[in-house]
Amino acid sequence: MKAVILAAGKGTRLRPLTEDKPKVLVEVDGDPLIEYAFDALLDMDVGISEFVVVVGYKKEQIMERYDDTYRGVPITYAHQREQLGLAHALLTAEPYVDDDFVLMLGDNVFRANLGDVVNRQAEERADAAFLVEEVPWEEASRYGVCDTNEYGEITRVVEKPEDPPSNLVMTGFYTFTPAIFHACHLVQPSDRGEYELPDAIDLLIQSGRTIDAIRMDGWRIDVGYPEDREEAERRLADAESAAVDTGSE
Repeated sequence: MKAVILAAGKGTRLRPLTEDKPKVLVEVDGDPLIEYAFDALLDMDVGISEFVVVVGYKKEQIMERYDDTYRGVPITYAHQREQLGLAHALLTAEPYVDDDFVLMLGDNVFRANLGDVVNRQAEERADAAFLVEEVPWEEASRYGVCDTNEYGEITRVVEKPEDPPSNLVMTGFYTFTPAIFHACHLVQPSDRGEYELPDAIDLLIQSGRTIDAIRMDGWRIDVGYPEDREEAERRLADAESAAVDTGSE
């Protein structure tokens, strides 16, 4: 299975940390954000065969740093020349993906049950599966918000709504079949002028595709602001301390 990592963003909300580097090279606890994505994908142990990294802003820094491999897994770079939304970014990876694949946002730090998402799609042959989490209602408008039915299937996704229909949000980790590319081609620009991934997902749902929601067991931090970086470092330090304590018992 290939893994697509979206890493083209400027990270304007992380300035000044991103003045001279792409967002995914901002360091958290000494390591660039994108390495947390690489490592989380490989540590699932589901047979990731290739990384397809979508690059854009200051892309040469990423390409020079990692070249064509990470921990022995090949890297292919797809170039998003304009940052026009996640659906637009995903389409740049289409030429390199011809089967079910993992999609991960490169600016998240996960310590969670990512493998459950991959296994659910493989076992039940769903058209997609997403890792989702409940957040405080006042924070839901920052994310893509999901509605689900009694079977745990996603029935609607709304991108950053002013009045969220639920507090269940997408986390930035997905599995898809290639059907998502067709949906991305059909998406129209949003009010923000971007091609939104939730709009493409909604088209999948309207066409009768099945999308499973997997509740997150663990934690993740979406590193969008400097304070998120600080929170991620605190969580990682707590996890390391807990691991040391467990090992000493």
